[in-house]
Amino acid sequence: MTDRLTILGIESSCDDTAAAVLRHEPGKRAQILSSVVMGQDALHRDFGGVVPEIAARAHAVKLDGCVTDALSEADVSLTEIDVIAVTAGPGLIGGVLSGVMLAKGLSAGLGRPLVGVNHLAGHALTPRLTDGLPYPYLMLLVSGGHCQFLIVRGPDSFSRLGGTIDDAPGEAFDKTARLLALPQPGGPSVEKSARDGDPKRFAFPRPLLDRPGCDMSFSGMKTALLRQRDQLVAAEGGLRQADRADICAGFQAAICDVMTEKARRALDLYLAEAPEAPAFAIAGGVAANQAIRGGLEALCAQRDVQFVAPPLRLCTDNAAMIAYAGLELFLAGHEDDMTLAARPRWPLDKLAAPLVGSGRKGAKA
Repeated sequence: MTDRLTILGIESSCDDTAAAVLRHEPGKRAQILSSVVMGQDALHRDFGGVVPEIAARAHAVKLDGCVTDALSEADVSLTEIDVIAVTAGPGLIGGVLSGVMLAKGLSAGLGRPLVGVNHLAGHALTPRLTDGLPYPYLMLLVSGGHCQFLIVRGPDSFSRLGGTIDDAPGEAFDKTARLLALPQPGGPSVEKSARDGDPKRFAFPRPLLDRPGCDMSFSGMKTALLRQRDQLVAAEGGLRQADRADICAGFQAAICDVMTEKARRALDLYLAEAPEAPAFAIAGGVAANQAIRGGLEALCAQRDVQFVAPPLRLCTDNAAMIAYAGLELFLAGHEDDMTLAARPRWPLDKLAAPLVGSGRKGAKA
């Protein structure tokens, strides 16, 4: 393929409705012409988390307008689109289905190729979009619903080194915020409160550090935090702002310690393959946490490994990453038809055994 390509990306896997237009020209890095994200925070705020049915209905209402805005911002007409890429999973099935059905309709109506994209692959390939990282590189995908160490070998080739066996870090941050009566989304709220706290006042556990491997567990930290909160409330008749800040600081420090140590082990496995240009990348919403990012960046500096953290707007859910992943898949010869199905689960590493959670039973990958 030597021609210029214009790709429309559609993302609706959770609570962000997104559309983007990407331009590919041979020999050049892909260019983001537009990236529109319509959030749903106001719709879910009173429920303390994302309500799948509300999210699905909002996607159905917003998707058309989101695509229209992305085309307008890019100054591109619908007939100029060459490829349509859409998140086909994993995610909340109602939202994923909304995006897939829209993409199918556009593909059929325009007669353009359709490419179904794994949402996690979109995050995992973002460092290639932003920094042109060569394969293979080590990726920590860390978000509200997922946390995995992956060796990224190609647009559809991933080796999982480890991941969470229960709550993902973003999920743990959200639950912590609810337990402490902090606003959602929980990650930014806990991080903001932690800035004024003492991380050494309360001793939170560091699960699985006494076991080999790169798997992680965060549900025990949440339980420890609940007990600490209840003890303070019983002793003091309530929770002071300073107590809340110290709890957040200790909780965040524990997560940082676990992720940094597990990243050290993942780096050992990755570097054992002697990659020509070793690089460690991080993506997903929790990648915005400065404490976590700082610990991983320091680790990479110690190991003389390039550290890549995409801009925040491309770390959280967006359609530009879906358009780029669709581009790489399309150039590799991948194309879907009208049988493309929405998938609530879709593991990146097809050969790895499912991660079984002790808190929530079932495959987490």
